[in-house]
Amino acid sequence: MITHPEDPSLRLIEVADLDATSPPPEVLAHGDAMRAVVEWAETYLCRPHPDLGRNGPVCPYAQGSLSRGKFYLAVPEAGPRAIETVEDVVAAVEPYRAWFTTLAPLNGLEAVFTTILLLLPGLGDRLEFIDSAQNALKDAFVDEGLMIGEFHDGPPDKPGLWNPLLRPLAGPVPLLAIRHMVTTDLPFLWGDPAHRRAYLARFNGKVPAHLREAVMEGVE
Repeated sequence: MITHPEDPSLRLIEVADLDATSPPPEVLAHGDAMRAVVEWAETYLCRPHPDLGRNGPVCPYAQGSLSRGKFYLAVPEAGPRAIETVEDVVAAVEPYRAWFTTLAPLNGLEAVFTTILLLLPGLGDRLEFIDSAQNALKDAFVDEGLMIGEFHDGPPDKPGLWNPLLRPLAGPVPLLAIRHMVTTDLPFLWGDPAHRRAYLARFNGKVPAHLREAVMEGVE
């Protein structure tokens, strides 16, 4: 477990903590949800999918994250009360944005493999909170060169990049995932001018060759 150096209420659970003899309180309270997410990462994110529309695993970085011990889990809290609104979700997630930039500085060798998965198992009957919170948080994250993605068993109504019939953001537990922006994120950003500028600034105006035809009209 990793504890925030300035705010001990913020803690990240490592995969090894799930099998610890004396697990952290978060594992005792939410261990089943955390184990379900790790199993999903191993059996879905780390493997090819027949409907994905391209070769390789669903997430090219998930296996590296797990192998390097950079796959972190947390259950954000809304202070002394339960999460009851989208604003509560946003407020609970925000502190992890600042922490992520120090936990995984961009010049670090393993930064691209670092991810924080913020589980919100209590929102299983309010999945729209996850989608709305992701939309509300995205501007601030992208501006810092970060991505925040939503996953749940709805699933989110966002098509796959290479197969528009696939809904690749399906997951077993409602969650929001934080990671660094990578070059292949451009198709998810180019439709918004501010996001596009943040991407081009992050990668010095370079667009991967295999994406140019699909998005160049939007990055002129």
